[in-house]
Amino acid sequence: MKIEQIYTGCLAQGAYYIQSENEAVIIDPLREVDSYVEKAKENGATIKYIFETHFHADFVSGHVDLAKKTGAKIVFGPTATTAFDSHIGTDGEIFEIGKIKIKLLHTPGHTMESSTFLLIDEEGKEQAIFSGDTLFIGDVGRPDLAVKSDLTEEDLAGHLFDSLRNKIMTLPDDVVVYPAHGAGSACGKHMSSETWDTLANQKKTNYALRVDMTRVEFIKEVTEGIMPPPQYFAKNAMMNKSGYESIDKVMETGTVPLDVETFEAMANHEGALVLDTRHQNEFVKGHIPNSIFIGIDGSFAPWVGALITDLKQPIIFLADEGREEEVVTRLSRVGYDNTLGYLKGGFEAWAAADKEVDNLESITPQEFENRMNQGELDVLDVRKPGEFQAEHVDQSVTFPLDFINTHMAEVDANHKYYVYCAGGYRSVIASSILKSRGIHDLVNVEQGFKGISTTGIKTTDYVCPSTLK
Repeated sequence: MKIEQIYTGCLAQGAYYIQSENEAVIIDPLREVDSYVEKAKENGATIKYIFETHFHADFVSGHVDLAKKTGAKIVFGPTATTAFDSHIGTDGEIFEIGKIKIKLLHTPGHTMESSTFLLIDEEGKEQAIFSGDTLFIGDVGRPDLAVKSDLTEEDLAGHLFDSLRNKIMTLPDDVVVYPAHGAGSACGKHMSSETWDTLANQKKTNYALRVDMTRVEFIKEVTEGIMPPPQYFAKNAMMNKSGYESIDKVMETGTVPLDVETFEAMANHEGALVLDTRHQNEFVKGHIPNSIFIGIDGSFAPWVGALITDLKQPIIFLADEGREEEVVTRLSRVGYDNTLGYLKGGFEAWAAADKEVDNLESITPQEFENRMNQGELDVLDVRKPGEFQAEHVDQSVTFPLDFINTHMAEVDANHKYYVYCAGGYRSVIASSILKSRGIHDLVNVEQGFKGISTTGIKTTDYVCPSTLK
């Protein structure tokens, strides 16, 4: 028997390859599926099942494409409905793979179809669970994503309490827990950076599995302090239910090299969004006017999903040479399938053609300190509310990047704003969006709060007013 966790850091997501004899299953595959097909081929196996723990909201799963390429059966838990051929399993149903078995445990709560898959080895031992978003390492799934007119987040939290107590915590302590996500995912609040653990240790360390916790206490704890879900979550969940364009077609249309004139025409006359995926240090030195920066080396896909509100938005992009396919792949993981190509030759080709170029003033933390000492500044903290509340620059106001699209009216184009985040990535994203909306008098603070904390700038942990001047 072979169990392999395939972890993708930018999404904090774990997919799983399991093989026994010459049969294999994939659990929660990513959008690009050829690696799973190749893995099975290399191991002399046929992919028999594709198990989906639930309708994922934070990424588009590869289940539909993988089924088409391999003939494997897609399996969802009870209550699921799909627009494509799938097997809707029943609670307790057994699936045989070579000499092992996988048992479906219906564990509603994160969503109503959420299921955990229990692996039973050749000796009949219950060895591991693939818990999806039901149980994380250090946390449990948020219960607010499947809210309906007749189902509140408190209702879902109650279902989750029952699922954990009746289906998960009754399993042997040495069962290994393999979740769908880890730290960095928006699917939970306090997830560990560890990607697996024993159930026994989770019973000791996971706040949601405390044996003395009442149902009322559980509901209160898991529903408190949840950030609103990113706008793309519901759209990705719908794609996972209804199907989507073939990843091969998306890659074909998205990796077209565009010359400068064609690129400019698509941006100016065809409504394409220009996405700059280079490093932030390159963007601040020079970029195409009105382009949006979201660097490929940061949390690229989640920020695209949070900030670009239309999945069908035509996108053309700039990338470092050799990373064009990576950009299109990572866009497709969160449902952005309308990428139309990239600028051949990159920003250097644009500048060489004598096209208009913009830049962003960017200063060191020490220069920021000097300017603050000279007089009061308008300072925007674009980190998350919790980061701001923990500690922030004394004169700053909270202006979270997560919600920038709904708070643009708070910014005055006649003011000069200094913008910082934690390390210098999000502040450039925010500044690029502000500039694209006509707010140009901006100064980016390099290194963010990490750099600021090395200076003598006064900081506080008290919540300052969030209304901008």
